[in-house]
Amino acid sequence: MSKEQTVNTGLHQRRDNAGLLSRIETDPAHHLTGPFMTQTPLGGNTPSSDGSPVSTNGDGFPSIKTKPGFWDDIKTFRWIVNPASSFKILFFFVILWANWEVLAPYVAPSLSNPFEPLLFISHQVPSSLSDDPRYQKGYLDLVFVAFHIVFFCFLRQVITITIGHPAAKYFGIRKHAKVDRFGEQSYAVVYFAVMGAWGYRVMAQLPTYWFQSKCYWIDYPHWDMKPELKRYYLTHGAYWCQQLIVLLLGLEKPRKDYAELVVHHFVTIWLIGWSYLVNMTRLGNAVYLSMDIPDTFLSASMLLNYMRWEKSKTVAYIILLITWTYFRQWLNLKILWSVWFEYDLVSEAHRRWAPETGAWLTWWLKYQMFGPLLMLQFLNIFWYFLILRIGYRAVTQARLEDERSDDEDDGVKEDDEPSTNKKSN
Repeated sequence: MSKEQTVNTGLHQRRDNAGLLSRIETDPAHHLTGPFMTQTPLGGNTPSSDGSPVSTNGDGFPSIKTKPGFWDDIKTFRWIVNPASSFKILFFFVILWANWEVLAPYVAPSLSNPFEPLLFISHQVPSSLSDDPRYQKGYLDLVFVAFHIVFFCFLRQVITITIGHPAAKYFGIRKHAKVDRFGEQSYAVVYFAVMGAWGYRVMAQLPTYWFQSKCYWIDYPHWDMKPELKRYYLTHGAYWCQQLIVLLLGLEKPRKDYAELVVHHFVTIWLIGWSYLVNMTRLGNAVYLSMDIPDTFLSASMLLNYMRWEKSKTVAYIILLITWTYFRQWLNLKILWSVWFEYDLVSEAHRRWAPETGAWLTWWLKYQMFGPLLMLQFLNIFWYFLILRIGYRAVTQARLEDERSDDEDDGVKEDDEPSTNKKSN
């Protein structure tokens, strides 16, 4: 056999072997390669492939999926909707703070903890007494607010998903939209109940208790705050910033009053920022309290409405009507009256723009405060009209339903049969 024939014969044998190997590698019944092949079509969207950390490449060989890391959670904003992501961010900074507290006394005892402003309020007034500390505003307050925005993202998802959704299903709610609404209102009722009680406690420590409007202005500027007032104020600011993010990103299904809610959140954040800047936190505490208490009963009545507890939701509606009338109508009108007619109780020496002394209330600040508060009052009147119309329909049509949500289930299929577990509690 010639050399050329030998080479050709070798090439044919290698090709035959390659063809045999190819057939073996692609034969799902073969005892060696079959178990290691992709068991579903590549790119198939199946439950077994979606949740597995192992995927296959184009050659049929396994490769490990890389899970999103800490930095990916931050830059992709997964922390807004994923409680595991937000928890990682919170836990990361808590660990850094704790490590500094433990190790710094031995390594750098003269340095303050750089992570403390994330978890605790900053800018204590140096001259304040140790048994009665006071705080002023400062740039590190923005760090506190940013950290607590992440905290409220975590808290919202935990309460909504781990408490609200199971509770909704326990009470026989099956439609996805209503389960989501129930979770959202569960979070709302917890938040507003806690903040309403906290706001009452804060006001009880101030001369403004109970809505003594003259004390909003007397002895201005109120630039030195009690620690609880500052913590309460910044926590509220973080919550409303987080709520605005939720609203603008569409994380909650829009209601009929979506536009009004967007306006409300912008106005609220505007008022929070300006009142904090110009040292009008006493007035801000009054506005907060007048909003939080009726919002607690609003969310509670909506939960009872979803649960179909007819008698209980009727009682809750009556309480809502009373609290909304008193807090969001009468007290808010009283606050507006105070801004317009009692503004001049501020001493003339401090009715000027002098940030170095803590005085910011120049003449145009009166209108800058009155305008947003008036807009807030218009929104209160709009929602008050909806609440009254609910009562009117309950009397005339024997139906007590949320005016904003009567079309929320359009086009949503049930994941189970309709519940017949309607209670009359």
